[in-house]
Amino acid sequence: MQVRKSGKYGVGRALHRRQVAALRARVDVLDGLPEYARQGLFAGPGSFEAWLRVSNGGFNVAADKTPDVRGFSIKILGVSGQGALGGEAKSQDFALINHEHFSSATSEDFSGVVLTTGSTPGGAIRRLIGSPSLVPKVREVVTAIRTPFTGFATQDFFSAAPVAFGPYAVRVRIAAASDQVDPAAPQDWGADLFRRLAVAPLGYELQVQFFQDEASTPIEDASATWTSPYLTVARLTVPQQEPDEEFAKTVEAARFDPWNALVEHRPLGEVMRARKVAYYASQQARSAKP
Repeated sequence: MQVRKSGKYGVGRALHRRQVAALRARVDVLDGLPEYARQGLFAGPGSFEAWLRVSNGGFNVAADKTPDVRGFSIKILGVSGQGALGGEAKSQDFALINHEHFSSATSEDFSGVVLTTGSTPGGAIRRLIGSPSLVPKVREVVTAIRTPFTGFATQDFFSAAPVAFGPYAVRVRIAAASDQVDPAAPQDWGADLFRRLAVAPLGYELQVQFFQDEASTPIEDASATWTSPYLTVARLTVPQQEPDEEFAKTVEAARFDPWNALVEHRPLGEVMRARKVAYYASQQARSAKP
């Protein structure tokens, strides 16, 4: 969960502290979607400006080659409608990671795993001795983050927990823009993105995976892999661009929060409810801009 953390790097995001790149993008909702998929932001064809913040997931600002969870956060601008937290929605945010599900079913276990994996070796051992049930979950996380990551253009990213889709529930995926992996990318993930953008735009697919039943697509178990098919509902295009230091500062200061959402796409499940509290605490601590 996102909580205040001070130390070597000062006050800031507890997780996903290192912003790899800030990118301008466009989201184009597809025409001709099936009726059940025409919900909220996706009710009809349209085009929206968006900001992307891609990040390394750790507590600290580690080198890009360090094994880690990777984040792909989208802020869709220009939305109109009731917000998930009341009032008018200012944006529709999706906070995605490069893993299809979380290691833990509940926020309590998730917090325990995060604190354990972020501890010193001695601290981690003490936590595991005190909470032996965390051992298999920590082992899963360590295995997952050691799985080679190829880059922000070449991997899929997932909401890992559900959000509403009108009267339905879905998980969200951004499908990779390219299958052309650059072996040099792990040295600098941002440079890999901008090298690609110097040649051509990057085109991703924004997809949703619908709830079917509690056995195959459970709402409250964030550690489960959903088995329903994905449906593409929009295209995410990152136009050609160069690094922009001032824009990067604006994006770094912004709030990327799954609860910055239209009520039709409000977060669902216990882990998402816990994130509402944790993200708010983090934002208050670092005085983030909306």
